[in-house]
Amino acid sequence: MSEQPTVARDGDALSVTAAGTEIARYVLAPGAPAEEAPKPYLHPLRTLGGAPVTAVRPWDHRWHKGLQMTWSHVSGQNFWGGPTYVHGQGYVWLDNLGTIAHDRFEEIGEGGGEAAFTEHLSWTAATGRRWIEEVRTHRFHGVDPERGTWALDFSTTLANVRGAALELGSPTTHGRKAAGYTGLFWRGPRAWTGCKVYSEAGHRGDAVMGTRSEWIAFAGRHDETDGGATVLAYAGTTSGAVPITWFARSEAFPAFCPSPAFDEPLWLEPGGTLELWHRIVVADRECGAEEAHRLAEEYAP
Repeated sequence: MSEQPTVARDGDALSVTAAGTEIARYVLAPGAPAEEAPKPYLHPLRTLGGAPVTAVRPWDHRWHKGLQMTWSHVSGQNFWGGPTYVHGQGYVWLDNLGTIAHDRFEEIGEGGGEAAFTEHLSWTAATGRRWIEEVRTHRFHGVDPERGTWALDFSTTLANVRGAALELGSPTTHGRKAAGYTGLFWRGPRAWTGCKVYSEAGHRGDAVMGTRSEWIAFAGRHDETDGGATVLAYAGTTSGAVPITWFARSEAFPAFCPSPAFDEPLWLEPGGTLELWHRIVVADRECGAEEAHRLAEEYAP
């Protein structure tokens, strides 16, 4: 039986602790500039040994924050942050940056080897109108101190409350190749640049970009702290008609996203919903390809 993680409120954040280490901190009210499309996020995520496996506000993309749920192109609105990709013009700063705000918790609890919280959030366009109501759940489980592993299940339901259809896309659906980032997004530590990347489908490194695979894994080495770690991510499931496709790169920085709209947009009719589910596993060691496969089989949903 896995060790019991705990969750506690700490000001404008939730702290998740396991085996004596704060493995996750969920920031509810980031207080970020409007240019960064403020939204809740998880940072830092840590191994059971305490090493960080996320980055926040890197100099190249200040709107990249740990592990966060967001969307780059929503019927002309940008909930991702930063400039918007416009075909033929490149990235352009527009007055279209939305916000995602925590409204309330439905449940915070722990027991049975897991800690979880469910919350309600509002996605508000730059016009001040609420476009999406979201209900999301984070579930921390599978804590194994002997093997140095833990897992996070992320699930969300996005409901269209705009009163008109929503087009959910990405830079690739708007004309930029290999830039289908949207949805749940992980930004890794700067030290992991050029790290090893594996996939269930057999692709390696940046060749994972734009492919479909049950899971991918990033294995990198830490600054300051000796050793390394592995972050394994499952594509999971979507209720949308478009298959989940990986946005993944280790150069010029480490990042991945199980994109629900990589190269084909989703349409959400008024009152319609989109349901997504993903799993993340953190291991306190730098796995090779064979060990990543074994870990993926063990934690497979």
